[in-house]
Amino acid sequence: MEMNGKEEQWKFRGNEELNKSSLSVRGTLSLLSKHLNADDPRPVVPFGLADPSVYPSFRTSPSFVQPLVDAVNSGSFNSYPSSHVILHARTALAEYISKNLAYQLSPEDVFLTIGCSQAIEAIISVLSRPAANILLPRPFFPLYKSRADFQRLEVRHFDLIPEKNWEVDLEAIQALADHNTVAIVVINPNNPCGSVYTYHHLKQIAETARKLGVFVISDEVYAHIAFGKKPFVPMGEFGSIAPVLTLGSLSKRWSVPGWRLGWIVITDPHGTLEKHGIVESIRNYLNITPSPPTFIQAALPQILAQPSDEFFSDLLGLLRENANILYEKMNEIPCFTCPNRPEGSMLAMVKLNLEQLEGISDDLDFCNKVAKEESVLIIPGSAVGMKNWLRLSFGIERCSIEDGAARLKAFYERHARPNNPAASPTC
Repeated sequence: MEMNGKEEQWKFRGNEELNKSSLSVRGTLSLLSKHLNADDPRPVVPFGLADPSVYPSFRTSPSFVQPLVDAVNSGSFNSYPSSHVILHARTALAEYISKNLAYQLSPEDVFLTIGCSQAIEAIISVLSRPAANILLPRPFFPLYKSRADFQRLEVRHFDLIPEKNWEVDLEAIQALADHNTVAIVVINPNNPCGSVYTYHHLKQIAETARKLGVFVISDEVYAHIAFGKKPFVPMGEFGSIAPVLTLGSLSKRWSVPGWRLGWIVITDPHGTLEKHGIVESIRNYLNITPSPPTFIQAALPQILAQPSDEFFSDLLGLLRENANILYEKMNEIPCFTCPNRPEGSMLAMVKLNLEQLEGISDDLDFCNKVAKEESVLIIPGSAVGMKNWLRLSFGIERCSIEDGAARLKAFYERHARPNNPAASPTC
């Protein structure tokens, strides 16, 4: 473009680092959705979306909604949050989480965030300094890697072991760590594997962290969503062994991800994180970022105090049933292997057996083609660090799981490698 005979020289441009580090579930689903066939009259099967709140079966309890309605109708919470509102909410959350710990937390141990996503952003920002690195499980929740890449915080991946119910490879952690390692990320109940860790395994992780001189970032967004034989154990139980920062939110257990209320909780009886400046850095980071909406903070104490055994029991029952159906249906299709029956969260990892398929190059190619041919959306494993695997959500209606499984079986039968005995519809 020329102006007065001279070419204009604009001085701005996009952030190339951000463009390189934009891996996300939302972005992946957006790209896959472009392959959907608009002429297919069937509803899309959303195996890629871990948001049960959109389905009637998973709708949150009216008893959780009413405190929010009351807070809005009161007209008292339309301003920026006052210190009183924040303290009231933090006190309630400290008491709620302390019920499952061996010691009492204080409001000073709690920071409220806009969902768990902001909690992740805050922790990654606090840890970002030259040469530092964090240890992240593989497969992973993509936001950790995206935020770390953007902040230029080195990520070193340790594997979760499918043959051991997706337990952490503790030997790998010790081999990866060096004097610049600052933290280990643990996700329990696990996203995206659907596993739940035992008390013994979590204690081993804490002992490993202590040995390495690092703290544990424990992502417990799916806290208490454990429906197998193993009970949920909070990582904070081991805070006296190694410091723990627990990340959580209302999103999954209360089935309200759109409310965007999360938290960072410090479980560190020895005050190690305070002594080394981590707590002050978290506080200062949150001082320069937005706070959760005032009316949600105001409603939080009543939400946490609600008698909710029936709602939570029903939720776990639905997820248990869905997990079993998904596990069994996937293992009936020769091109899939689901190595473990999910015991928690609402996600599962399924291995894609490419040797059973003709004309499918990898997991992304599979997901693009199954979106186009069957209107089924699945997150490719490469988006969570596991090439030629698939991430599927069972936090959807049962009929959608069964319909999706039938479509995937039809896709397999069309694309089965010739002379493959398993390809016969009668098998």
